[in-house]
Amino acid sequence: MNTSVMDVPPPLPIDARPAWKRWLIDSPLARIVIFAALLAASLTLFNFALKLVGLPSAGLDSITPASTLRRLVMIIPFVLSYWILVRFIEKRRIAELAPSRAPVGILTGLAAGALLFSTIVGVIALAGGYQIGGYNSDVAWLAQIVMLGIAPGITEEIVCRGVLFRIVEEGLGTWAALVISALFFGAAHLGNPNATLWSAMAIAIEAGLLFGMLYNVTRSLWLCMGLHAAWNIMQGSVYGISVSGIAEKGWIAPRISGPDWLTGGSFGAEASVVALACCSVLTVVLVVVAVRRGTLVAPSWVRRRRGQSTP
Repeated sequence: MNTSVMDVPPPLPIDARPAWKRWLIDSPLARIVIFAALLAASLTLFNFALKLVGLPSAGLDSITPASTLRRLVMIIPFVLSYWILVRFIEKRRIAELAPSRAPVGILTGLAAGALLFSTIVGVIALAGGYQIGGYNSDVAWLAQIVMLGIAPGITEEIVCRGVLFRIVEEGLGTWAALVISALFFGAAHLGNPNATLWSAMAIAIEAGLLFGMLYNVTRSLWLCMGLHAAWNIMQGSVYGISVSGIAEKGWIAPRISGPDWLTGGSFGAEASVVALACCSVLTVVLVVVAVRRGTLVAPSWVRRRRGQSTP
C-alpha cells in the first residue's frame, strides 16, 4: 500500500541545545548555585566600591545616615543578580516583579502586614504582656523604614521566595519548597542577637510558611515584600519591640512583661506563640485558597507523567 507524504506524522521536536545548556537552564539546583555566585560576586564588588568612596560598613543595629545609605545601596546587588538570573539564564519576563503590579502589590502587602502585626500585639496586650508606657518623639523614621522595612523586605524576599521557594517548587513541588525555604529562612536568623533554636523555628513556621504560601497564591514578590516590610516597621518603629532580636526605639515606649512564650522575650514578638498562632491560621487559609485555585505544584516527575508544564 502506498503512503503519501501527508500520511507521515511530523517528527517530534528535538531539543538541539547541548546537554550542559539544558541542565544549566532546566536544573533548579544549577540556577540556585548560579544566583548564589552572582550575588557573592556583586556583593563583593559593591562592598569594594563603597569602601573606595569612604562609606564604612555598619551593623544592623547602627542607624546612622552612612549606614542607612549603605543599606539602601546594598539592595542593588540582590536586584541585579535576580535580574541577570531571570533574563539571561531563565530567559523569561520577570512577571513576579512586573512594574504594573507594584502599586497594588506593595500597598496591599503593607496594609496586610500592618494589620497582622497589630493584631498580634493586640492579643499580647489583652493577655497582659504589652502596655504603652509612653511615646518617643525622636524616632529616626526614615532610617528605620530603610533598615527595617525596605532593605530586608526586598533582599530577603528575593532570596527566599524569588529564588529558593520558586525554583525548588519547579523541581520538587510546593510542599518541599515550603519546607526547604522556611527552614532556610529560620536558620538565617540564628545568628541574630538573642536568637535561640525556638526563635528560629518560630520564624520558619510563622513567616517562612506564610510568605511561601502567599507567593504561591499570588505569584507576586511585591506583595511579599510589602508584607515583610510592614511587619518589621510596625514591630520596631511603631510598637518599639525588638525585631528578630535587635532592639529598636519605636514611636511607642512599651512596658513588656510576662512569660517569654507570650511576649517573645528579648528576641521580640516573633518568638511569641501568639505570632505563631496568628500566622499559622493565615497560612492554613492560604493553603485552602491554593487548593481551590489549583496553584499547588506537583514535583516535576509527577508533572511529566501527567503531561503538565512548568508553573
